[in-house]
Amino acid sequence: MLGVRIKGRPAWTRPFISTVNGRKLPAKAPLRRYTTDAEENSADQEPFEDFGEYEVILPQEPFVFGVSHIHTRQVPEDIVKPPYALTVDGVPDQTPRRDSGKIKLGGEAESRVRQAALLAKKVREFAGTQVKVGATTKAIDAAIHDFIVANSAYPSPLRYQGFPRSCCTSINNIIAHGIPDDRPLHDGDILNIDITVYFNGYHGDTSKTFLVGDVDERGRELVQVTNEALERAIAVCGPNRPFKAIGKAIYGSLAQRNYSISEQFTGHGINKVFHCAPWILHHLNDEPGVMEPGHCFTIEPAIIQGRNPRGWIFPDGWTASTENCARSAQAEHMVLITEKGADVLTR
Repeated sequence: MLGVRIKGRPAWTRPFISTVNGRKLPAKAPLRRYTTDAEENSADQEPFEDFGEYEVILPQEPFVFGVSHIHTRQVPEDIVKPPYALTVDGVPDQTPRRDSGKIKLGGEAESRVRQAALLAKKVREFAGTQVKVGATTKAIDAAIHDFIVANSAYPSPLRYQGFPRSCCTSINNIIAHGIPDDRPLHDGDILNIDITVYFNGYHGDTSKTFLVGDVDERGRELVQVTNEALERAIAVCGPNRPFKAIGKAIYGSLAQRNYSISEQFTGHGINKVFHCAPWILHHLNDEPGVMEPGHCFTIEPAIIQGRNPRGWIFPDGWTASTENCARSAQAEHMVLITEKGADVLTR
């Protein structure tokens, strides 16, 4: 589950509905950038682009603000829960977020974080078996919830800062933090499922973008490019390597290609705490800091079609869409820096 780099503005400040200037957004058709009259007369408007064939995900109308109306599933009492799950609002203690994000190698901490990551991988693989045309993301979330609980773990997103589901499901133009709902998956969708588990006191975090049915060529290419970007980023990890090399590698993988990197969300340190330092920027940056043995973190680039990396948040306060409804794909692994290199814990 992505860390948030505070940018953008609330969804309800954006004039974004299912029709623009009387033109209805098609259910599934070649998606082009719809513009207002003012934009069409602007010298700095984005060039016309065709992003392929897919359905655009929009907020439900009339707008429903927040997520208090969404029923949350229960977790058995005997499952060990993260501290935030025991609070009224799900807000974690902020103090651990400022730690170094390092764990002690060769001991119980390393063993437990590896176990949590391995379980997250198993859940991700199970999630893939649930992806099919006609399935709802709500049903997928329920299956994932039950699978995690059956493995004596807690679904980390559940109640985290008020999030109402046990995983994030982001379809087509949704960058991140999509909330599972009753919409059936359509032939041609791309679906990212972001999994995090809390097992034996440690979190394991991973995600994958799945193809639903017959996805068009541009959609398949986006997912492939995203997976390649993640692998390029992992390849530069190791002791004494600068964290900024990750963003440089991802940027380099997209050179001369019509894609952009979301700058709204980051990778993050992970251990007993869901989100903590080091914060991993996926774009070009000059952030200081080097990887040291014991650093455990996620790399999870969200790659967007076209050159507009901006996004906006739905009225639910969570779902992040691309600004122009281009598709986004994401892939995520957990990485542990060792004395000799970097281990990918969720591969």
